[in-house]
Amino acid sequence: MVLEKLGSALKETLRKITRKGFVDKELLEEMSRDIQRALLQSDVNVKLVFDLTQRIKKRSLSEKPPTGLTQKEHVINIIYEELVKFLGGKRSEIPLKPIRILLVGLFGSGKTTTVGKLALFYKKRGLKTCMIACDTFRPAAYEQLIQIGKQIGVPVFGNPEEKDSSKVLREALKKAEKYDVKIVDSSGRDALNDEMIEEIKKLNEILNPEERILVVPADLGQQAENQAKRFQEALNITGIIITKMDGTAKGGGALTSCAATGAPVKFIGTGEKLDALEKFDPERFISRLIGFGDLKTLLEKAKEAGVDETAKKIVSGKYTLEEFYEQIEKVQKMGPLSQVANMIPGFSKIKALGKVPDMSVQEEKLKHFKFIIDSMTPEEKQEPSIIDGSRVRRIAKGSGCSESEVRELLKLYKQSKKVMKMIKPGKGGMRFLKQFGIK
Repeated sequence: MVLEKLGSALKETLRKITRKGFVDKELLEEMSRDIQRALLQSDVNVKLVFDLTQRIKKRSLSEKPPTGLTQKEHVINIIYEELVKFLGGKRSEIPLKPIRILLVGLFGSGKTTTVGKLALFYKKRGLKTCMIACDTFRPAAYEQLIQIGKQIGVPVFGNPEEKDSSKVLREALKKAEKYDVKIVDSSGRDALNDEMIEEIKKLNEILNPEERILVVPADLGQQAENQAKRFQEALNITGIIITKMDGTAKGGGALTSCAATGAPVKFIGTGEKLDALEKFDPERFISRLIGFGDLKTLLEKAKEAGVDETAKKIVSGKYTLEEFYEQIEKVQKMGPLSQVANMIPGFSKIKALGKVPDMSVQEEKLKHFKFIIDSMTPEEKQEPSIIDGSRVRRIAKGSGCSESEVRELLKLYKQSKKVMKMIKPGKGGMRFLKQFGIK
């Protein structure tokens, strides 16, 4: 999960509140100092931090808890609400309809990769998508976008021989008429100079986009505010995508700085892979950060990966090692296990108790399990009960894994099958799935 140090610090603050017998001024002062320390270490602006903690203290002292909540629970809820407001409040929705999008940003922001991530986002949602390569300033930009397009199966329009980005865009738009979503990659610079402003203004005029999105790297921290304001003045941006949120302590500074400009953060980049792009929802983000989990995002990721289709098959009564293999593949598509686990409500408490196995080890095990199943015969996959000692030895040798790993897989499969038998086919099974958003 992004901003892990900030999350750990905020969780510890909330634990302090729950451990105390009652809430008094002394506790609130201590809580304020803890929150201030945590946010300042994440490069959040000093004034913004001070204003935030003042609001939390004021509300905690003046507001009476709603019916059904204790004073401690009410204070925790206030912290949650104020942190959500701190990051811009409600989520800014991205329209899933035919749309023209212009992406802008400076060198090193990850703009071209983000064009690919955004294209994949729309493609997965059934919209016919293309990318237009208008970065004529950086020599490798066109080829980079071509390679990204091949990876995700999205066409790229452009002309590497033409240096006038306006001409490139006009030609490309003629070829891209039949596409629902047109995403334009513009040229970057080391700084937002007059030349760049003139260029992106021309592209904006030709494209007439519904979305003008600024790409900002998280490692800018508080400086992100100044960059966002300058682009806002030049182009009237409609949203921001923050990249590199998985590898910097300054992500908190970038998020809050962008929120302070009034331009909504629409997505955050959470890794290098092209599917590592999340819709930014302050409520969900804070829920995960302070350990409340994010079941909604988890279910969305599961649906996107196709886990719900596998679940329907299992509930209908079919559960062989082939379905087990399918489950492993779908879980891997959801992203790193550590990120997926952090979305589960209550997971942070289990983690704090030291009862969570090393997720990197578990990910490696899943890879080995796939090798093992690949080394089985079709008959063994359909009826694992026939696998005896000699078959275990053959499978282990064929997969390059140990015999103990083969037995561990078979044991895990049997345990999973027992759980699946508890979910009976028919209406009851489907009702069970519906509880988890699977229809």
